[in-house]
Amino acid sequence: MNAPLSLPARLFRRPKRVNIVRLQGMIAAGGRGRLSDESTAPLLERAFRSGKPLAVGLLINSPGGSPVQSALIGARIRRLADETETPVHAFVEDAAASGGYWIASAADTIHCDAASILGSIGVISSGFGLQEAIGKLGIERRVHTAGRSKSQLDPFRPENPEDVARLDALLEDLHGVFTEHVRTMRGNKLSAETDLFDGRYWLGREAVRLGLADGIGHAVPVLKARYGEKIRFRVFGPRRRLLSRFGLSLAQDALAGVEEAALWSRLGL
Repeated sequence: MNAPLSLPARLFRRPKRVNIVRLQGMIAAGGRGRLSDESTAPLLERAFRSGKPLAVGLLINSPGGSPVQSALIGARIRRLADETETPVHAFVEDAAASGGYWIASAADTIHCDAASILGSIGVISSGFGLQEAIGKLGIERRVHTAGRSKSQLDPFRPENPEDVARLDALLEDLHGVFTEHVRTMRGNKLSAETDLFDGRYWLGREAVRLGLADGIGHAVPVLKARYGEKIRFRVFGPRRRLLSRFGLSLAQDALAGVEEAALWSRLGL
């Protein structure tokens, strides 16, 4: 039989804890999005290393964005989980789509709501062709380059098939990196009955059936069921940028908001 703890031991004993990190918004560098490797690194570092948590939970709500920033965030999550030997669990809110799913799949397990959107494992490049518009306005486009492909895919010139073929090859390569990451992290959990990598997305229950997620469930009940009813939670969230507090980055924030709204609209949200 174990001896009872002394009074000092009981007073200074730390409660069992799970640290929570909220990852929400568009993924982009340079302040264009709320999620980037730069903005999330301090949160993740503190979450994995503060108080020796039993686990780290990720609350994810993102329509995607930059593939590079998604990869950097996902790699940091895995590196910290391995270094600290801490399990990490992702919980999808409205969506973990495209880059948002890239980040979610870095976790050991993924749970979602029945109405959550998951997937969109693909790569997209979009723009406009304005060459006829400037002609009607009487505008002459003048571009001087050193390097045959420097002005490739210029929206004010007709598309060059060679440029389009080069872009398609780049997108295919990037899609392959995304696909390899998901296959590595999810392994034999993924269903072989349908193509999960064609850019489609699914709601929660179907995502679970296809192996994109491990179950339907929300953070607190799932984590308490796994680690005990008496665990405590500490939430790590992003701080507002100093310039935003003083209203000095309103234009940048407005442009980022338009870009993020466009990403959400692709999911019907």
